[in-house]
Amino acid sequence: MNKRILPTVALIAGPTASGKSALALDLARAADGVVVNADSAQVYRDLRVITARPPIEEEALAPHRLFGHVDAADTGYSAARWAAEAAREVDAAHAAGRLPILVGGTGLYLRTLIDGIAPVPAIDAHVRAEVRALPVAAAHAALAAEDPAAAARLAPADTTRVARALEVVRGTGRPLAEWQAARAGGIGDRIDLVATILLPPRDVLVARCDARLAQMFDGGAPKEVAALLARADLPADAPVRRAIGVPEIAAWLAGDATRDAALAAARLATRRYAKRQLTWFRHQPPPTWLRTESYTAGDILDRL
Repeated sequence: MNKRILPTVALIAGPTASGKSALALDLARAADGVVVNADSAQVYRDLRVITARPPIEEEALAPHRLFGHVDAADTGYSAARWAAEAAREVDAAHAAGRLPILVGGTGLYLRTLIDGIAPVPAIDAHVRAEVRALPVAAAHAALAAEDPAAAARLAPADTTRVARALEVVRGTGRPLAEWQAARAGGIGDRIDLVATILLPPRDVLVARCDARLAQMFDGGAPKEVAALLARADLPADAPVRRAIGVPEIAAWLAGDATRDAALAAARLATRRYAKRQLTWFRHQPPPTWLRTESYTAGDILDRL
């Protein structure tokens, strides 16, 4: 290992089913590491199977942090909250003389932790409600008039991002891009980041996703989703309801779709998600983040 001035943090990122969790566990066992989750779905306690969280027996082989620590009824969990928690876990690992290993495929989480968060003030509840009530086509048309650059950058059907950009420009009088340019609070300037992005060929990724979903459907996923939806305290707008596999299995359980139709729909949603992740990880992270089809813990150890 090389001597470094700043404390080291390993990062293993990539699309779903790229092999991140297995590599992170191998590295943690080889380097006395602590695995810190950076996947927005795997934070939820209620959904171990459908979000492909590491099995209990694997979590027992090395310390795992920020996995399944958020209740599904919590609608306020955010990238900012995760980043604050992750920063504390990174510091705790360093204080214990261990290697923090960030692992996940949520680019927003990683960017928020490393680069900081845009200091957007709270948006007036009336403005937010007015924007969220708009059909996405109307919201995108309004955004084109009020923040043309954002409208050109965002897909017209991207309900969440279009609404966010519109509510910010209406609520603050400044485009979201201006706020994002003033990011603050990231840990990137106080760590030595050794980042690895796993990018398997797309056909390999699709095959893995399809096989894993079939195992989930034949395993504990239906029971898990049924228990989730049976919760009387689960808000209708809980983000966990939108996790890939949840609406599809819900339709199957309600008799609105067959098992095969639900599986096909979940596979399609997963492929689309993996494609978006592939695009993001190929083009958005810095060029210093190593991109590779496959990697081993030994390969990472050689770079530490």
